[in-house]
Amino acid sequence: MHDTTALLVEFGSVILGLGIIGRFAGRIGLSSIPLYLLAGLAFGDGGLLPLGASEEFTAVGAEIGVILLLLLLGLEYSASELVTSLKTQYPSGAVDFVLNATPGAVAALLLGWGPVGAVALAGVTWISSSGVIAKVLADLGRLGNRETPVILGVLVIEDLSMAVYLPLLTAMLAGVGLAGGSIALLIALGTVGFVLYLALRHGRLISRAVSSDNPELLLLVVLGLTVLVAGVAQQLQVSAAVGAFLVGIALSGEVAEGARKLLTPLRDLFAAIFFVFFGLSTNPAEIPPVLLPAALLAIVTVFTKIATGWYAARRAGIGSRGRWRAGGTLVARGEFSIVIAGLAVATEPRIGPIATAYVLILVIVGPLTARWTQPAVELIQKWRGKENGPSGGTGGALPAMEVPAPKAPAAQEELGSVN
Repeated sequence: MHDTTALLVEFGSVILGLGIIGRFAGRIGLSSIPLYLLAGLAFGDGGLLPLGASEEFTAVGAEIGVILLLLLLGLEYSASELVTSLKTQYPSGAVDFVLNATPGAVAALLLGWGPVGAVALAGVTWISSSGVIAKVLADLGRLGNRETPVILGVLVIEDLSMAVYLPLLTAMLAGVGLAGGSIALLIALGTVGFVLYLALRHGRLISRAVSSDNPELLLLVVLGLTVLVAGVAQQLQVSAAVGAFLVGIALSGEVAEGARKLLTPLRDLFAAIFFVFFGLSTNPAEIPPVLLPAALLAIVTVFTKIATGWYAARRAGIGSRGRWRAGGTLVARGEFSIVIAGLAVATEPRIGPIATAYVLILVIVGPLTARWTQPAVELIQKWRGKENGPSGGTGGALPAMEVPAPKAPAAQEELGSVN
């Protein structure tokens, strides 16, 4: 069969299969990300039916998927929102980093992966999935809850931290040494600071220059600008993903809204390809040996994420129920964890299987903890209260009363998701 014909047949079959998988996931109320990963495992090396002709094309599509994921995420936030979140939520961000990056780093060192593997796996366990969490909040009708701004604040800090973390990881993976890593970090910080300055001071001018009443022209300009900046960022070792994220931050107002509507279908398409490609690059036979460490790591980081959300909500004065809801909602890992593992897998191939298994576990468990953490805690408290009796202390104390939640701002209600 001609190479082009084989490419069209394979790639068309992949896209059709993803559509069927996505519809199935929607009907059973599950995020489609784990099913996309499983599809990649089934059709990769060592799978049931390996794909050959479309592998290179799928790799390019996966790169575009990462760029669009980060661009759409950046479009959700304005520069002023990012600055405000940094000022109010940085203690919670610090707690989040310590509690959730440490288990990954310790696990990598115990597995003998060395410092680079430790930094990579720390990132995998640290970052929650903005896409999955946004979808869960919408599905559960919690966009107007008092704890939702706290959850979004933690996610914003994590996303912004990637602008520093990814260049540092890229430099370490390239083996450039301490001096080269320091230069990459300075470039990243300088780039982030410069873009935030432009967005704060001249955001309207940038948006006006990009703006167009013609949807076709707006799509071409925004997409072309994003890919160009992502390529330049990659050349500067700042990471293409971070470059795309910063472009999204720089655009605001009607331009951001129009670009979001036009690019969301493309994001969903290429993001699905990205998750499939990551599965394609992992041999299914490598998954069973790492299931136990991945499961143990998942169990530990479920509790550390719940603790993070509880602490962040407590700082914001949220009542007991909201604290537990915030903690349970932050558990899901997804796109960023896979992006990090995808960067590191060339240098440390063993991170691919454990990251895949880890994300598969938590992308399924995450929506469940978001729904059931608070009821489960209340049930335990009620059971302990009965066991201790009427004079058994505070075990059966009623949860703190909460003020009715205000309506969520429009920007929060429209927060994007990877379906």
